[in-house]
Amino acid sequence: MDLGLWTIAAAEPARVALVDPDGREISYGELTAKANRYASGLRELGLGVGDAVVLLLPNGDDLVAAYFAAIQTGLYVVVVNWHLVGPEVAYILSDSGAKAFLAHERFADVAVAAADEAGVPASARFAVGSVPGFHRVEELGAGLGDGRPDNRTAGSPMLYTSGTTGRPKGVKRPLTGADPDQVPAASTWFFGVFGLQPFDDHVHLCGSPLYHTAVLNFVAISLQLGHTAVLMDRWDAEEMLRLIERHRVTHSHMVPTQFRRLLALPDEVRSKYDLSSLRVMIHGAAPCPIEVKRQMLEWWGPVVTEYYAATEGGGTVISGEDWLRKPGSVGLPWPGSTIRILDDDGNEVPTGETGVVYMKMGDSKFEYHKDKAKTEKARVGDLFTLGDVGHLDEDGYLFLHDRKADMIISGGVNIYPAEIEGELVMHPNVADVAVFGIPHEDWGEEIKAVVQPAEGVEGSPELTAELLAYAETRLARFKLPKSVDYLAELPRDPNGKLYKRKLREQYVS
Repeated sequence: MDLGLWTIAAAEPARVALVDPDGREISYGELTAKANRYASGLRELGLGVGDAVVLLLPNGDDLVAAYFAAIQTGLYVVVVNWHLVGPEVAYILSDSGAKAFLAHERFADVAVAAADEAGVPASARFAVGSVPGFHRVEELGAGLGDGRPDNRTAGSPMLYTSGTTGRPKGVKRPLTGADPDQVPAASTWFFGVFGLQPFDDHVHLCGSPLYHTAVLNFVAISLQLGHTAVLMDRWDAEEMLRLIERHRVTHSHMVPTQFRRLLALPDEVRSKYDLSSLRVMIHGAAPCPIEVKRQMLEWWGPVVTEYYAATEGGGTVISGEDWLRKPGSVGLPWPGSTIRILDDDGNEVPTGETGVVYMKMGDSKFEYHKDKAKTEKARVGDLFTLGDVGHLDEDGYLFLHDRKADMIISGGVNIYPAEIEGELVMHPNVADVAVFGIPHEDWGEEIKAVVQPAEGVEGSPELTAELLAYAETRLARFKLPKSVDYLAELPRDPNGKLYKRKLREQYVS
């Protein structure tokens, strides 16, 4: 059978594409019909090639259908983290130039506040369920039929990643003009890196929110290659094991925090489910403690595969067998990917020496949306960096030492201190602030804030409560510091540079 969502739907419309979090099965025919209606509705609203649509939706068939609606009509689709608060979502709506906004009633308050602040027209607001001032999503494309829209052309996801000021920036790739029925060779190639072939009785389990870049890619590519995708709404360790057994899951994309939760299950729970269908359980997004990885390999066998990659392109991969030979490594470059370790002057360092990790993927091009300075700063020639530090061993395996000097990775989620600092420093009782990650046994890192109080103000539990209450109105909960300490003066040099590493070292044994 040929590949591609619409091609599969035409040949085998009853084939199961999705299993929704409520257990409902959605066929390829049903999914493409909804994607086609949404696409026609967006066209009717006036959206054209290169325009953007923003989705504030939980895992489910509406999100997936809206995604593929954009992918077949030349739109950029922005899937928003639903933990964000109104002003944060409003920023993304405005920055992306969104011409349509689809939200779920679960996030009604945030959706209304964000749409109002960003000035999204009432005609371009649609909701799954009931949201004040939003049209019901059933009205999108109603009466236009569920056939494919005319003049179809490939769209693209536009994922938001951090800016140097703490504001997120969209990674915007040029549209290819390709036929959306043609599955990009990069998709089959990427799954091939992990040994995943089209069809082959594969079932993908999605246990993380689809607003994550990799999570969305894995579900979209799975569907394009004929793999059923089972969606979870809220991840739970035992529920994951139950779904693996129930649906004979073959592959998934995970983060180390989920491994820890699984390993914490009682032995009788871990042993009661049949996991023999597993072929490749892929993890990335955060460093995995060596002992956690070792225990997962002992339980699940060599099906645990790790990779290191970037939204911007390129990466490495390591199988379970290779990891046991090279504990702690994130592997060898993907075919077509280049990894280099450079010093601060852009020169390549010798094997085994530490430097900044640079990479590229073939001739792939990208730019940070409306941020030429960040695009250029991340590059040396045709290589780019995420700012990670590491080394290559004599066999070419990459080992990471530090995942960005300042970025916090908690539970597999990237958290950017500059954004948190930018909010806290605006409080009248704060003169200066530093935010950084400190080790946490379960989440990898947790957020620590060190505050220099304003003149005449004393650090106290009452001030901490006041600052956290203030931050909660400006930031999503997952960005809130877990603890606040106080210093009379933060360590800065005469030019104002903060020696954050000196602060962090006091909390790392």
